[in-house]
Amino acid sequence: MKITGVKDLIRKDVPIYYRRLYSCTLIIELFSKSADCHIDFTMETKPTGVNEVIINNMDNVDYPLLPLTKEIKKYLTVLDETGGLPV
Repeated sequence: MKITGVKDLIRKDVPIYYRRLYSCTLIIELFSKSADCHIDFTMETKPTGVNEVIINNMDNVDYPLLPLTKEIKKYLTVLDETGGLPV
């Protein structure tokens, strides 16, 4: 399982400055075939300065949930650190 890209990335307005809500579609490669997965997630900055990814809503994907969410959180964290998420 590998996340190959993201499309339709939208940031939603939230009045709390340390919380950012996003909606997007991830392109996931599962067993040599591609699948799209729509997710809503939150990037929240903790008081220590560490960003935490919280997945609020995710489409059903025919793959075990725990490794999938772990990989999605890692991918979104790297995307945020490299400036790939809208500010």
